[in-house]
Amino acid sequence: MSGHSHWATIKRKKGANDAKRGQLFSKLGREIAIAARDGADPENNVKLRLIVNKAKASGMPKDMIERTIRRGAGLDKDAAQFEELMYEGYGPHGIAMIVKVTTDNRNRAVSDIRRVFTRAGGNLAETGAVAWNFEQKGYISIPVTHPDPDRLFEIAVEAGADDVEITDDRLEIYTAPNELHAVSAALDKAGLKPETVELTMKPKQLTTLDMKDAQSVLQVVDQLEELEDVQQVYASLDLPEELVAEYEAQAA
Repeated sequence: MSGHSHWATIKRKKGANDAKRGQLFSKLGREIAIAARDGADPENNVKLRLIVNKAKASGMPKDMIERTIRRGAGLDKDAAQFEELMYEGYGPHGIAMIVKVTTDNRNRAVSDIRRVFTRAGGNLAETGAVAWNFEQKGYISIPVTHPDPDRLFEIAVEAGADDVEITDDRLEIYTAPNELHAVSAALDKAGLKPETVELTMKPKQLTTLDMKDAQSVLQVVDQLEELEDVQQVYASLDLPEELVAEYEAQAA
């Protein structure tokens, strides 16, 4: 399993924890509001469709989703005034990070993010300082009970996948960003039901640290993602199997 696949595993565990903390719906709502600016109909707005599907899978109530779409699209008086931003920085041990933000207060967002980086011995960086090491990709995750690697690989490639990773219980696929929905639909039609369909920032090069240092990086990622305005954090840290297992045990 690749380092990025390990990150995806951790994101799934964090998602469950976020829901318990009552933060997940708030963050999903901001993403929906941003996406709805390009149209309130998910059938004609691919970005909105992706986040609405994610919200439904997370248990967000239908009426809450619909209200948020209306506000984001400006159809209600209390239309949301959010903006989507990306910040770049270096965490502990020089690990490159991209922080995805959806906020109604840019000054608050950057102040909170800078404080987390500084306390951890890292720092915010200029635009472009670490972005070169990340590329935007479509990401699809499909749970499989009895994987047939050759057949799964064939189906994924025929559907239009750029890259395919197969584990004991999961098929993970990367696509060009503009092909994400088409590939997901083709996989669904082939009988493979995607669990996660989203855009991600995949590191081109990963950095390996020992267990203790890697844990310090994960702590910073956790602290950043607990901030009100932060939607997602992408890091160039390679995650060994044992670290993921330890994290899963803590999240259980």
